[in-house]
Amino acid sequence: MSTPIARRRWRAAGVASAGVVLLGIVAPTGTATADPAEPTTPPTPTVGAQLPFVTQEAEAAEHDGTLLGPDITQGTVASEASGRTAVELTAGQRVTFTLTEAANAATVTYNVPEGAESALTVSVNGTPPAETVPVNSRYQYFEAPWIAGSTTHHFFTHARVELGQDLAAGDTVTFEASGQVTLDTADFELVAPPAEAPAGALDVTELGADPTGRTDSSQAFVEAVARGRGGVVWIPPGDYQVNQPLYLENVTLRGAGHWHSVVHSSRLVNQGESPGNVHLADFAVLGDVTERVDSNPDNFVNGSLGPNSSVSGMWLQHLKVGLWLTGTNTDLVVEDNRIVDMAADGLNLNGNADGAQVRNNYLRNTGDDALAMWSLPQANRDSTFAGNTVIQPNLANGIAIYGGEDITVTGNLVRDTNALGSGIAISNQAFMQPFFPLAGTITVDGNTLVRAGAHNPNWDHPMSALRVDAYNHPIEADVLITDTTVLDSPWSAFQFVSGGGTGLATDRVTIDGARVDGVGTVVLQAETTGEVTVRGLTAENVGVAGVYNCPFPAGNPPLTINDGGGNTGLDTTWEDCSTWPRPPA
Repeated sequence: MSTPIARRRWRAAGVASAGVVLLGIVAPTGTATADPAEPTTPPTPTVGAQLPFVTQEAEAAEHDGTLLGPDITQGTVASEASGRTAVELTAGQRVTFTLTEAANAATVTYNVPEGAESALTVSVNGTPPAETVPVNSRYQYFEAPWIAGSTTHHFFTHARVELGQDLAAGDTVTFEASGQVTLDTADFELVAPPAEAPAGALDVTELGADPTGRTDSSQAFVEAVARGRGGVVWIPPGDYQVNQPLYLENVTLRGAGHWHSVVHSSRLVNQGESPGNVHLADFAVLGDVTERVDSNPDNFVNGSLGPNSSVSGMWLQHLKVGLWLTGTNTDLVVEDNRIVDMAADGLNLNGNADGAQVRNNYLRNTGDDALAMWSLPQANRDSTFAGNTVIQPNLANGIAIYGGEDITVTGNLVRDTNALGSGIAISNQAFMQPFFPLAGTITVDGNTLVRAGAHNPNWDHPMSALRVDAYNHPIEADVLITDTTVLDSPWSAFQFVSGGGTGLATDRVTIDGARVDGVGTVVLQAETTGEVTVRGLTAENVGVAGVYNCPFPAGNPPLTINDGGGNTGLDTTWEDCSTWPRPPA
């Protein structure tokens, strides 16, 4: 997981961008400007994970509660809600959702006041309540003292409930509060019956695992994964306590589905290296992490799974990090997982991940970068984040690439970032050594960023929806940013910065095809030197100006922005580099 961005406060006083580059843009020599009426940007693609549930927003449902938000102010409950709005209920108040698809289970995202407990009673089609969902603040209200101003975050958590019957589109599900509860969303899905054990699998209950969860099943799990090498270890439906970390090699650990097979453990896999061929699938891991302690390995996986391994169909919740992957993870596949309510990162490829594929995952409410590649102490190479959905990383970025060679970020959806974070960050922030800066070709293609970007209280200025950051090293890789969609960014769309404050260059960056609809301040936020090319970018509903081009330190030349043609919405520049543009009231 990434450490906090270093504190700094910038004011590039007295440096004007006009006269250095015309309106911040350098027109190409001998090239006709494309007709603005014929933009090159394609329609918004379908992006993000293909999910087995439908999310409904509480504020869009029938309710008699109080609407909170919209609000992007760090430290407010609404700022961490999906869409920056939620519904506050007091005792006896309700939210009623009308289903749009068949469902038999729901996952609610909620907040309660710090130290409080309450409950949500569930009724279907107006019948007397059949289920009660206890809610409390145990996994909320984390402190982050390195954030200037408000330090509290992590206001929401998730609770799952089976509805006891198969419902159809048009049926209603009502949640009634017994005390103060803020309801953000409900995810409705049709959960399949428990899967059957594969033929020849070793059942952990045959070795003494307790499916009632009343006694510790650690010894049974340890013995099973050792005896089951070369085959499948089966976790039948039930709840299991596993209080001792496992060592895994050449084994598949599989459950009956993450709604059915539930393991309670804050440190399930903790190992330095493995020969590999480890496969973890189709069960839930629920931790009990109530504060972030970076020295503790409070992760689902801490270390290396080894070559040719996979993680799929998992539900991971209330851990520090879902997967903190060090050592050798060549050709790792992580797909179709749900990672929620982490104290820190969702997944971090922490160096020496070659050919890793992280795809079709859903991540929400992480306390640091949701998905990260950190090339320390070795370089990540030829690895990909593809088709993932990231919602509300409430501290740091949705997706972050810190160094590495030939990395791809494609087809992802990132929504509602908060303090210290962009939707996507392409960065040479080293944190520590040895660090391997960006190299080769970094491909950032077909991503959609919604309400992404935030005001960084440590920097005291904004971070864009997509950030290219020459933090500790200049950008010398080919960074290709193609077919990007930015919607309703609170601040700006694209940022070029040297976050360490030393003015290192962002060179060899190309934006090719982008649709920007709604930014609070500017489209391009350039704060360092270097040279980038922009073509096929169309911007509308721009709050202040097309371009902010004010280098820091102030003596450096501004960024050269080459106009590759087909751009609209970039023809105005913020002139006063002694101040930051603010979104219109």
